[in-house]
Amino acid sequence: MPDVKRTVRLVTEQHIIDKASEIEGFPQREWSIEVYLVNDKGEQVPASVFDKAVFHLHPSFGERAIQTFKKPPFRIQEEGWGEFDMTIELVADKTYSIRHDLNFAQSRYEAKHPITFRNPKPALLALLRESGPVPGDENGLKAKRGATGEESAKKKKRTEKNVDMDKLADGLQKLNEDDLLQVVQMVHDNKSADSYTKNDAEMGEFHVDLYTLPDSLIKMLWDFTADRGAL
Repeated sequence: MPDVKRTVRLVTEQHIIDKASEIEGFPQREWSIEVYLVNDKGEQVPASVFDKAVFHLHPSFGERAIQTFKKPPFRIQEEGWGEFDMTIELVADKTYSIRHDLNFAQSRYEAKHPITFRNPKPALLALLRESGPVPGDENGLKAKRGATGEESAKKKKRTEKNVDMDKLADGLQKLNEDDLLQVVQMVHDNKSADSYTKNDAEMGEFHVDLYTLPDSLIKMLWDFTADRGAL
């Protein structure tokens, strides 16, 4: 698997609150930090590639010095009077540690941290594709994976039918150019009214959300990809 680079954006907000401070001259403040990714267009997107974020605060926080959050944007909210450096562990296939400077110079500020995902597994690779291109995807087919809400039911349905959608998506992207042209035609000829496809001629890419395709088409794509030895 290729190495994939992404940028993590930490958004910190803080303000003075009406509470007595332990130290004179240092007002009590409420502060929060949220974790995001920056996609290939420079836009802020959810950091859904991570399973959890672990914040290691100053020891003076006592039992709250280590806090874990398992849902994007992994928001931590606390109170205190002092600035300090902290470590944030972002957990995906591995643990990625970054240092963050909590300071009160501005009411809101952002910090960017580059992260390299080395040899990510297929499931993580699928999530990474949602925030930008992945090395090796130059063949032009973007098979979208990852479902929420209504799509999650479709994902469950595929799972119950023993169709490995991640494996299918990876296999499709391994096909050569001639085979990919057949896949695109197959999708156009057999998709349903609610199937999601997008032909980006400018970028030379064809996007398809596998979870929105009919069962019969999924079976056709699976058999075709298997016949080409890409599964």
